[in-house]
Amino acid sequence: MTKLSVNINKVATLRNARGGNNPNVLAVALDCESFGAQGITVHPRPDERHIRRSDVFALKPALRTEFNIEGYPDERFRELVLAVRPAQVTLVPDSPEQLTSNHGWDTVAHAAFLKTVVAEMRAAGIRTSIFVSTDISMVEGAAACGADRVELYTEPYAAGYAADREGAVAPFVEAANVAKQLGLGLNAGHDLSLENLAYLHECIPWMDEVSIGHALICDALYLGLQETIRRYLACLK
Repeated sequence: MTKLSVNINKVATLRNARGGNNPNVLAVALDCESFGAQGITVHPRPDERHIRRSDVFALKPALRTEFNIEGYPDERFRELVLAVRPAQVTLVPDSPEQLTSNHGWDTVAHAAFLKTVVAEMRAAGIRTSIFVSTDISMVEGAAACGADRVELYTEPYAAGYAADREGAVAPFVEAANVAKQLGLGLNAGHDLSLENLAYLHECIPWMDEVSIGHALICDALYLGLQETIRRYLACLK
């Protein structure tokens, strides 16, 4: 079964735009769970422009599903993750000023660094996923670093879906097969939506998890959060 992890960064962005605590990030996360989400994802950036460190500490004891923290593994981020001990940490190669994640790791060039981080997380009992493109050598590199899973960066699939969905998904199927052969778990995320999610799942039904935030929150503005989550879950059946 492919789990749906809801990324709640956009909820925090809305809260921070006005100050105060509306919407309440913790309450929304708990509602997502009650509406069927099987995980909650956050990306606490250094400038706290959406999720704050305080949110991370508030979420961990309250959540009933898997908690996934993603981010660039500098010393401050690693200290936060080790203090909170989520079910999963997703390592992304973002610089602090990046608006959003827009590329995967070069797992060959950064192998020594990633091996150290993965070993540190594994020693703490935290599952580690490395954010990668569909380049087979990057998937192989993630396995060599000791990662438990890879998360495929799906923006190229989403961008090509309308024009040629078969062509758009083909490199993802290839990378997913390699990951499976290497014994890696498989996550996917970035620009997945109600338009393109079902076909990705049809082609790669063994995905462990999809992490979706931006499109899901946009859909919720029109459909409501409960109905939106129901529709995303339906794409994964």
